[in-house]
Amino acid sequence: MVIKQRAWQRMLSGRRLDLLDPTPVDIEIEDIAHGLAFVARWNGQTKGDYAYSVAEHSLLVEEIFSRQHPDAPIKWRLAALLHDAPEYVIGDMISPVKAAVGPDYKELDDRLTAAIHLRFGLPAQIPKWVKTKIKRADKLSAWLEAVQLAGFSEAEANKFFGKHTDTEGLTLHLRPPVEVRDSYTARHHALLAQM
Repeated sequence: MVIKQRAWQRMLSGRRLDLLDPTPVDIEIEDIAHGLAFVARWNGQTKGDYAYSVAEHSLLVEEIFSRQHPDAPIKWRLAALLHDAPEYVIGDMISPVKAAVGPDYKELDDRLTAAIHLRFGLPAQIPKWVKTKIKRADKLSAWLEAVQLAGFSEAEANKFFGKHTDTEGLTLHLRPPVEVRDSYTARHHALLAQM
């Protein structure tokens, strides 16, 4: 008798998300926000009384993207907010671990990303030029996190994330997961309302 391995996860919303073949109908923003609020960036190796979550990071990336591209269509701001959304079920791995895991991780991430994008009215794959701009905001966010929370010197952060001087007014604050979850959900709803 062959026992089929379970490849789905039950979400708090009651949805069953098939991790190998995700569909947009099984994705809810509340599940994403909740999961991301409890996933720690930097493997939890940050200063403070709360972990710096992927949800908080995603809010910052969307803010930076919007500052860098104030005329960007709302849909690309939403894409910036959702840029790490698959991590609500697959977790956040630091870049060296992702590289070691290899292409299987990227394929899983890409399938989840496509389903998430379709669920919220974005194209399954966003244009490369938009991805590049979001990545630029993501790198600035990583630089800020490295210097302000993860114990990197500016020189070390410059080496890994590029030199950044456009950081005025960007101070990171750690908050309880419930506050971050609510902020993420509220920002998502605000962006959808503007689309």
